[in-house]
Amino acid sequence: MTREQDIKNAVEVLRKGGVILYPTDTVWGIGCDATNADAVRRVYQIKQRDDSKALICLVDSDARLQRYVRQVPDVAWQLIDSLKDSDSKPTTLILDGAVNLALNLIADDGSIALRITNEPFSKELCFRFQKALVSTSANISGEPAAQNYSDIDPRLLEAVDYVCWTRRQEHKPHAPSSIIRLRQDGQVSIIRK
Repeated sequence: MTREQDIKNAVEVLRKGGVILYPTDTVWGIGCDATNADAVRRVYQIKQRDDSKALICLVDSDARLQRYVRQVPDVAWQLIDSLKDSDSKPTTLILDGAVNLALNLIADDGSIALRITNEPFSKELCFRFQKALVSTSANISGEPAAQNYSDIDPRLLEAVDYVCWTRRQEHKPHAPSSIIRLRQDGQVSIIRK
C-alpha cells in the first residue's frame, strides 16, 4: 500500500468518527478526531484509561495550533521557533484556554496538550484531515508505550477501526515527547524531559 492510500484510508475512518493506530513523531499512537467527543470516549475505553488523565493532540502547523487555543503566549511561539531550527526532541506544549475541541479532551483547568509534528506521515495525516488529531501512546494504560508496530498489544489492534501500514517494518528506538506547561502569565514548568 502506498503512503498516499494509507493516509486516505485513515482520514476516511477519522471523518466517520473512527479510531486509528498510526506512527507519529514519537511512539505509535492511538488517534481520533479531537473535536469528536464520542471518538475521544472510545480512545479512553480502548486504552482502559481514566478520562481525568489528559490526552495529547497533534497538529501540522502553527496556524492549526492557533485554532485550538484562545491565546497562545509569546513564550510558546519562541519555543516553537527554537524547536523548528534544531534536531530537538518532539515537544508537547500544555496551553491554557483550549477551544474548538471535544469537551472530554480538555483538562479541568481548561488546558490542552498540543504538539506540532514534523514527522512526514503524521504531518501529512494532520494536514489532510484538517483538524487536530488525538495522539496518545498505543498501549493499555500502565503498560509500556509501543515504540514500533511490533510492540503494539494485539488487543489494541482488534479494538481500533484502522491500523496504518506506513512504518510497520521499522525497528528502532522511539521515546515519548518532552512535555512543557506554559501558563498565560509566562510561568514555564517542565512536566516530562
